[in-house]
Amino acid sequence: MNVRKSFSLGVDADHAHYKWWALSCTSLGMLLATLNSGTLVIALPDLERALGVDLLLLVWVILAFMIASTVLVLTFGRLSDVFGRKRAFVLGFALFTLASLGAGFATGGTDLILWRILQGVGGALLFANASALVTDAFPHEQLGLAMGTNVMVAGVGLVLGPVLGGALVQISWHWVFWFNVPLGIFGTVWSAVVLQELIKPEQDHRFDWLGTATFVVGLTGLTYGISRGGLTSWTDTMTVVPLVVAAVLLPLFVVVESRTPAPMLDLSLFHDRGFNAATGAAFLSGLSRFALTFVFVLYFQGAQGDDPILAGVKLAPLAAGMLVSSPLAGRYADRHGARSLAAIGLIVTAAGLIGMTTLQVDTPYWLTALWLLICGVGSGMFNSPNTAAMMGAVPVHRRGIAGSTRMMLQNTGSVLSIAVLLAIVTSGVPKETLLSIFSGLTTGLSPRALNPFIHNLHVALWVLAASSVAAAGVSLLRPTSKQAAAASVREATVPV
Repeated sequence: MNVRKSFSLGVDADHAHYKWWALSCTSLGMLLATLNSGTLVIALPDLERALGVDLLLLVWVILAFMIASTVLVLTFGRLSDVFGRKRAFVLGFALFTLASLGAGFATGGTDLILWRILQGVGGALLFANASALVTDAFPHEQLGLAMGTNVMVAGVGLVLGPVLGGALVQISWHWVFWFNVPLGIFGTVWSAVVLQELIKPEQDHRFDWLGTATFVVGLTGLTYGISRGGLTSWTDTMTVVPLVVAAVLLPLFVVVESRTPAPMLDLSLFHDRGFNAATGAAFLSGLSRFALTFVFVLYFQGAQGDDPILAGVKLAPLAAGMLVSSPLAGRYADRHGARSLAAIGLIVTAAGLIGMTTLQVDTPYWLTALWLLICGVGSGMFNSPNTAAMMGAVPVHRRGIAGSTRMMLQNTGSVLSIAVLLAIVTSGVPKETLLSIFSGLTTGLSPRALNPFIHNLHVALWVLAASSVAAAGVSLLRPTSKQAAAASVREATVPV
């Protein structure tokens, strides 16, 4: 149901081109998120040297944002369906901006992690509503193009982020966070002016406190336990206890959601075969792809001894492939469906990952760039069709929670990706060598000293490739376009 306004400071909701204005807001949010990710990852060695943090804290600078946004995105998706998607999206921009300002003033690893958690809260509000706002504004036949545009903009951020991060750390690591502030202020104002509430919020304002508590605590325990286990020990009490808590609370969450009258997670969404396949593929795709940038920051700055700017430039083919393929994939999916294209994209990504297992310390860059480009193309082929197919499969009033479910599963896969990668890469490598690699100070290390790291890197890439192949198999479980159309006809003819 449309909520129309007779006057607004921005573009009226009934305007023929409102959808493109709304897309500009969500694309700006995706640009901010990907720029922040790219600049921070490339700056990790400088952060390690400047703040004197250990390896565990350094990784948690990355994971703190991911875990906070993962555990809150589902809750915020439910709240936005109740209280309005525009309000939540604008608040997300504002919180992200404030946290970025504070992070730049951090004096140690602990307070930097706290600011990153607040950034994650803002990110969760953005992630929970971006797909829903686009889906509300665009007709179904243009949804793939719209999602592809968002992914294309994210690709621009992935291209610029590492290069920008390399330049910013030459000034000071603080600017890796402070550069977000002007962009965030503009995004907050722009979204407040442009966006409209197209869908009437749900009238039922009851909130699922028990479900929210079991989910947040359970998923926090899972992500903390897995990430800590990969970095320290799987038998340590601080690893085992959170995992046990997760094993109890997450199944309890499903039970609670099946019985509460106003659930945070509408389990009926999973009655749709297409939604199930899309969310499952998103999880496995996040598991296979997120750690890739992290891998190559270690490879370029650590194993090959490149400076941050050069390392950022060398990462560009990964994002360039995504930048080119995403809008084309979105257009194709609008006309022919997402099933085959998304699966092919995942296979292409797996092929690139397998190719990377041939890399050595002295491998010429053109070969590395080729594999990065192939992975980027495959990612673009998967992302926009998969998101469009999933969001188009749910009722309009549940798009907030549907988009949040996708982001929650994808982010969980990303957290596990980092944890699995680190568990494999650090196995059997001397601590002194690891510290040199993570600090980007390996010019004094011989190829022989780096061999264990390179070997483990190859093992990790094989694991990521296997995950991508598994995601392709899950993606093919979704119905074909003809099957989906036939199901829609049957539902339309069922008497009520």
